[in-house]
Amino acid sequence: MSDRLGGLVAALLADDGSKPWPGAVPRRLDNVLGSMPVPARAGVRAAAAAVDAYAMVRTGRRLRSLTPDERETVLASLAGRSSLLPVLDAVKVPVMLAAGTERMIHEEPQAALSMKPPEDPPLDCTSSVEWPDRSTADAVVIGSGAGGAIAARELARAGMRVVVLEEGRRHTTAEFGRRAPLDRFAELYRDGGGTVALGNPPVVLPVGRAVGGTTVVNSGTCYRTPDHVLARWRDSFGLDLADADSYAGCLDEVERTIQVDSAPMDVLGSNGRKALLGAERLGWEAAPLRRNATGCKGSCQCVVGCPTGAKQSVQLSVLPDACSAGARIVTSAYVRRILVERDRPGGPQACGVAVRRPDGSELEILSPLVVVAAGALQSPPLLRRSGLGGHPQLGRNLAIHPAASVAGRFAEPVTAWKGVLQSVGVEELHSEGILIEATAGPPGMGSFVLPGVGRALREELDGAASLATLGAMIADLPSGRVLGARQTLLRYDLAKRDGRRLMRAIEAMGEVLFAAGAEEVLTGIAAAPKARSQRELVEMLGGLTAKQLHLSAFHPTGTVALGSDPQTAPADPEGRLRGVRGVLVTDGSALPSCPEVNPQVTIMATALAVTRAVAAAS
Repeated sequence: MSDRLGGLVAALLADDGSKPWPGAVPRRLDNVLGSMPVPARAGVRAAAAAVDAYAMVRTGRRLRSLTPDERETVLASLAGRSSLLPVLDAVKVPVMLAAGTERMIHEEPQAALSMKPPEDPPLDCTSSVEWPDRSTADAVVIGSGAGGAIAARELARAGMRVVVLEEGRRHTTAEFGRRAPLDRFAELYRDGGGTVALGNPPVVLPVGRAVGGTTVVNSGTCYRTPDHVLARWRDSFGLDLADADSYAGCLDEVERTIQVDSAPMDVLGSNGRKALLGAERLGWEAAPLRRNATGCKGSCQCVVGCPTGAKQSVQLSVLPDACSAGARIVTSAYVRRILVERDRPGGPQACGVAVRRPDGSELEILSPLVVVAAGALQSPPLLRRSGLGGHPQLGRNLAIHPAASVAGRFAEPVTAWKGVLQSVGVEELHSEGILIEATAGPPGMGSFVLPGVGRALREELDGAASLATLGAMIADLPSGRVLGARQTLLRYDLAKRDGRRLMRAIEAMGEVLFAAGAEEVLTGIAAAPKARSQRELVEMLGGLTAKQLHLSAFHPTGTVALGSDPQTAPADPEGRLRGVRGVLVTDGSALPSCPEVNPQVTIMATALAVTRAVAAAS
């Protein structure tokens, strides 16, 4: 940890030496930065250097050598210059993640760990290091997440020899119970959770990388695909599989497999109950969410791996069945390209995959069927590396459910990190493309909306237990692209319509929180951090644009879309990639438009419909 970054941490947290945990934050922050992509890491360090240089200009000394009062004066001067606020914002998020975790470990260590985690179901996993250089299979599935797991299960049950390839490794429930949430975060997410879609504004887009894919780190929310979305896919995109009656059977099968049920009130938590109360007082439609965690203990850690084994992500629910039917999983396996025989009668034919091991060596698995389920952000680059990226719409059509969060401060403790992480859905504005969900951060990771710097920020952190948090995602236009082949590059330009929806979503979340009794609402927006009434919130938002928001997104879809029109859809309505035989697409990239709800069940049902037909033919 550099003196520059350490000095900035001390200044931001108003560290006066009275408590031990702030002094441990720099080391924790160094670990967080080490897992982030190089550009993001460099940006944070550059911001710290800029603040340190500002302190030198103001005082003639570096920030680390100043007294607490002197650091406070420097930060106050810096915060008063609107042009320099983005500098502070660049470092504040990772600092708050590290600070929240250290505070939890020092003051509430039991919140980080689970008691007596259950033993996970057996999986047939082999590291790529131990896999032979040359092997064969009837089907190779690239990706072990929602779509890949279902595909592997269906094909294996049909008697096919199936190999599943996963770039990440297997993580167990026991491991989750032994490690603090932030320690798991960096390893479970690609780029340490720092994947960013470039645009104005940029959007953070975290995706999982582990056996089980993003299902290991999602919220566990399980919406069925809305009927009007299925009708659009059937009528506008020519997807016969989206027929409401037949698709309902796939949805039912998925819900049975992952044990979907409503979140129970006894573990819902105060955060969810505040959302229900606010919605009830407004007369808005709201209810506990349906989730794949029937035995939930309310640990609020879904997005960093459930430490109790309650959440039935696919490495606990689907992949064990696939392995029981004969499927095998190869971990730490980066698929460099799909192998194609291009001079076959009838056109190019997939014949296997080339896989790179962590040490740089390669292995080949020969197979006449390759199932692409690497996710909407990784499947297009894979196809380009394989010489299969010629369709003009490949990598386009990216929808990501842009999302914003707010918090309400209450007179009484809420302790949002005790209870179900994503607990309640407020659907009053869903017909307008806005879905509000009561969502809390894991223990030690929920302070990103706190305003201020220095002593003001420290006071906010001290009062974090009184905050209830809501998040809202919008059904967006396909405004993004996945570029690149060896390296994945994301571009997303928020549509004006979607910017207006986000501003309306923030306003609506404020309505719910104020109706529930919040004394003020924190927006997470540096230029307008808090409001003490709904009227003040609306007035503040009227002076802002969506470009000033701190956006995240969680559900990328559409980049290898299925459809009947060969000009607009890279894959046909049955999931077969156009231009080559023997390649199926079964992940979120296959969905032709934004599903308008959390998409896990939709992705799994679509994969089931696609692979069931292939399995029947085999």
